[in-house]
Amino acid sequence: MESFLFQATIYLGAAVIAVPLAARLGLGSVLGYLTAGIVIGPMLGLVGTEAKEIQHFAEFGVVMMLFLIGLELEPRALWDMRRRLIGLGGLQLILTTGLIMGAAMALDFDAYTALAVGLIFALSSTAIVLQTLNEKGLMQTAGGRSVFSVLLTQDIAVIPMLALLPLLATSSPLFITADGSVSRHVEPQDADHAMNLVDGLPAWGVTLVTLGAVVAIILVGVFLTRPVFRYIHQARLREMYTALALLMVVSIAVLMTMVGLSPALGTFLAGVVLANSEFRHELESDLEPFKGLLLGLFFITVGAGIDFELLGERPTFIFLATLGVILIKGSVLFGLSFLFKMKGKDRWLFTLGLAQAGEFGFVLVSFSLQQGVLGEVISSTVLLIIAMSMLVTPLLFIVYDQLIKRIKVGADQDADEVDIKGTVIIAGIGRFGQIVNRLVQSAGFSTVVIDNDLQTVQMMRKFGFRGFFGDPTRPDLLGAAGLDTAQVLVVAIDDKASAVKLVAYARKARPDIHIIARAHDRVHVYELYAAGTNDIVRELFDSSLRAGRYALEHLGLSEYEAAEAETMFFHHDRAAVRELAELWKPGVALGDNPDYVARAKELNNDLETALSTRQQKKESGDS
Repeated sequence: MESFLFQATIYLGAAVIAVPLAARLGLGSVLGYLTAGIVIGPMLGLVGTEAKEIQHFAEFGVVMMLFLIGLELEPRALWDMRRRLIGLGGLQLILTTGLIMGAAMALDFDAYTALAVGLIFALSSTAIVLQTLNEKGLMQTAGGRSVFSVLLTQDIAVIPMLALLPLLATSSPLFITADGSVSRHVEPQDADHAMNLVDGLPAWGVTLVTLGAVVAIILVGVFLTRPVFRYIHQARLREMYTALALLMVVSIAVLMTMVGLSPALGTFLAGVVLANSEFRHELESDLEPFKGLLLGLFFITVGAGIDFELLGERPTFIFLATLGVILIKGSVLFGLSFLFKMKGKDRWLFTLGLAQAGEFGFVLVSFSLQQGVLGEVISSTVLLIIAMSMLVTPLLFIVYDQLIKRIKVGADQDADEVDIKGTVIIAGIGRFGQIVNRLVQSAGFSTVVIDNDLQTVQMMRKFGFRGFFGDPTRPDLLGAAGLDTAQVLVVAIDDKASAVKLVAYARKARPDIHIIARAHDRVHVYELYAAGTNDIVRELFDSSLRAGRYALEHLGLSEYEAAEAETMFFHHDRAAVRELAELWKPGVALGDNPDYVARAKELNNDLETALSTRQQKKESGDS
């Protein structure tokens, strides 16, 4: 017990220290977990061989992640992805396997071993990639959906790969069994003797049992989930929901393992079946903490398992091989992005996001070693290359971020030619800018809309609204749009720094123009105010006031009284913001500015006193 608690302390402590530090440096949580594993493993030697055993346990994080992803996908959405699953995912696997197999044969590997290595490296890291996509909010982009489709195809492909690998063993001859199947004789290895439902069955029996397991998951999800949840609900114990969610995931994983299928695939299927269930959100909230911790533990074990002794013996070969795998996979992915008509940032996300090897490669290497497909030296080398490529993945996403910035800057060269001038110039045509544009146009005033998102501009044109693609901060575009003669400039772009830059330029170029700007937060308000904005609209301020007024009405105030309170708060807050803007200091956090904090407290007390006094006068007048 003491040993277990000591190891738990090391793993949790390393995560708590490394991950927030990596996040603050903008490196992402995955790189933080991997670094923590390297520090407590190869560098300090605080963990040893138990890391591999923990890794098998931590792989349940991947299983849970695919279950939760399945909950977000309706069966119809999965059917709509069939082109990407079969075409994009299938081509990626075939082409990558073929090219890496050819490279391995060029290094004097025999054909069977080279094919096994190609299959192993064709897979990418579901855990790292999906975690990073979710962190960066890229999951719902076109590139993110393409990445997910390929990862799902790869997870499904693990099943036939496990069936094929034993036939690639070169240490024993092929032979035909009594039931007519082809196999190789392999000496028995120490393995997990878990019950297997398909051992000894003929091919048609394996097929029936496998289909039966899949059908069972679907039927249980459709017909048994609701009664079980109602039964659990009667206990009125929150932990029972968590226990049920864990039971579902673990039992499905066990069933899939017993019939020789991927546990991750089984739980994903269950998630899709339950996507329309009223219990979906309950399951998500119960499993999310376990998924996050187990995935983090998995990444730590990957870092801890890197064999630096082998890396020290053959550093040049390992680094070149890792680079070669990434380049080969990246080339295939980049070519497929053209074939499937991806563009810009989606193409680079697809290419860089999937260029590494993956955690299922660990499973295939272990299985290949057990079956005599790969030798000890080759297995250790392949495992190290997989781990190194996974370690590089967060850096590839950093490269992606830098490329996207350059793509946005480069988009200026392809900007539209603005050939009209308007009374009102609207910079940015997102949800905020669209409403402003429609209202102003409906009142009979002319507008010129400029936005640097081509898809948004094209969508706007489909609905009959004219807009121009380009960077709204460019002086030449603003001049062409009529900055010299326009009466109003509305700044509604997403990038806070660009918004401030635009306001400052417009105020300098046209001191008399009326500038209205959208602010993301209070600090952004002060920046825009200092730059010369006339009217500043905080992103959620007005809608929050309406929500507060509804709450007051529900608490017993009349519509008039609630509206009065809302109006008083509105005017007081606007005046307070203007006053506090004079105390704001650029580059100093609000909490570190004592004058600002003191005055903010005074103004807040003044508001509470004014509202309380008004209510007391109202009550005394009523009485």
